[in-house]
Amino acid sequence: MIKRVLLATILLGILVGGVFVAHFYRVFFASNTAFETPTKEVLFPSEDTKIAAYDTLSKVVKRIDLFQQAARRKGYHPIPGRFVLENGMNNNEIINRLRVDNAPLKLTFNNQKTLRHFAGFVANKIEADSTAIMQAFLDPDFLEKNGFNAENVFSICIPNTYEFFWNTSATQFRDRMLLEYNRFWTPKREAARKSMHLERTEVIALAAIVQLESYRKVERPTVAGVYLNRLRKRMRLQADPTIIYVLKRKANNFDLDIRRVLYADLKIKSPYNTYRNRGIPPGPITMPDVSAIEAVLFPEKHRYLYFVADPDRTGYHLFATSLAEHNKNKKRYTSWLRQKNIYR
Repeated sequence: MIKRVLLATILLGILVGGVFVAHFYRVFFASNTAFETPTKEVLFPSEDTKIAAYDTLSKVVKRIDLFQQAARRKGYHPIPGRFVLENGMNNNEIINRLRVDNAPLKLTFNNQKTLRHFAGFVANKIEADSTAIMQAFLDPDFLEKNGFNAENVFSICIPNTYEFFWNTSATQFRDRMLLEYNRFWTPKREAARKSMHLERTEVIALAAIVQLESYRKVERPTVAGVYLNRLRKRMRLQADPTIIYVLKRKANNFDLDIRRVLYADLKIKSPYNTYRNRGIPPGPITMPDVSAIEAVLFPEKHRYLYFVADPDRTGYHLFATSLAEHNKNKKRYTSWLRQKNIYR
């Protein structure tokens, strides 16, 4: 009888141990992902992190109850960030990943029309919303401390590819842009802009005009040379892209499609109207890329003062040193427009 009880006890122990081992395996080492793609991105916000994290995880793991058991035993507490899970991971691997591996993302930007457009673009990539990003850039203390104003602070956004954590705050993002802006100004670039007696923000503002005047990067140093020649002679820049900017700004609609600049438009009062005002506008009229900035810093040396679109080469221009020569080029261009029924 004693032998039977002992045997039963041993068998029961083995059974209980087996159940425990099997459960332990399911909790920690069995695959617990519910997605079919090779990887899955999960985002945990900075506020209500625990609630949001478990809500997100319930959609990407098969058994949230088993995950929660593993989390309790391992003392896991969700932290904000962006995490990348791999198909087939078990709870132990998932928790280890979520504890420390906040994965940075690559943020590439260029050709943003305004600071507001830029803030909206960035807000779709990181946690901070567009309003917070705008407020960070336009913060009076930040502007005063760093020598910017509401018109030219957009200058600090140098197009490139950067790494950010998804849970980067608006002020952290702004400060990173300022850091990268200062890094951009190498000794070589600083020497170039000082030799032209231009401020950094003036270089960026002029580069924005150059970019909109010519999308042919190879031609931008020539276009930049024209504007710099005009500045040296105290001539007005008379850049059509600034008039288009004025019209869009006046309409508060930067998505307007403006194909022609009318003579009446040249009379609009605005600090950005380069037909009325001498010098460089108070801020950039778009986000210039590095090629446009480099074109201003290292322009082609020539005597051209005028240019007009070349009807025989799309995207290129005809350059002239005198107004008489420019008028001939302009007549040739307007004749081409009439032939194409573009201009009457």
